[in-house]
Amino acid sequence: MESTPQNPSPDSPHSPPDFRPAADAVARLLHGVADGQLGEPTPCPDYTVRELLGHLAGLSAAFRDTALKNLGPTTDTPPDSARPVLDDDWRTVLPERLGALAAAWAGPEAWEGMTRAGGVTLPAEVAGQVALNELVVHGWDLARATGQPYGLPEASLRVSYELLAAAGDDDTLRGTNFGPAVAVAKDTPLLERVIGLSGRDPGWSPGAAG
Repeated sequence: MESTPQNPSPDSPHSPPDFRPAADAVARLLHGVADGQLGEPTPCPDYTVRELLGHLAGLSAAFRDTALKNLGPTTDTPPDSARPVLDDDWRTVLPERLGALAAAWAGPEAWEGMTRAGGVTLPAEVAGQVALNELVVHGWDLARATGQPYGLPEASLRVSYELLAAAGDDDTLRGTNFGPAVAVAKDTPLLERVIGLSGRDPGWSPGAAG
């Protein structure tokens, strides 16, 4: 496995990772989700498409507030405290939340100091990478579950790769919906290596689930 730093951090406090490509990629996927797919399985083992969308809606609001240091119920509630619930207006609300999430992490001040996420106090730069990784991996989950293409710039994927490779079994960094790493060949595309590190089989398909 490639060597990685033990304490992942943005390249510079003045040039933080850009959330917009991942947020936009997830938002585009929403147009391709049919109502009849909401009960279908996803690569995230315990989530249907409906619950995955609910999780994305919740984490978008929570990590937006994490970036803004607007600490309260959204930042202090562990993500596995309850099953995700998808509101009826998700097709309108979720794209708005994804945009607000990207905007909140756009400025260098979001990456400075300490903040909270999932009830855990941690450096803001680490919280930002955790949030971006959630978008990257759960975007792939949604795309694969609904049969849609998915691609991201290398810069977005590299943030996820370095975080997951350095995190080991630390759920604070990996996220509670990510299982033990799945072995993937070193010469596979970076997206597939990220997905393997997140505990998913890059070859997962809805027909193979269950």
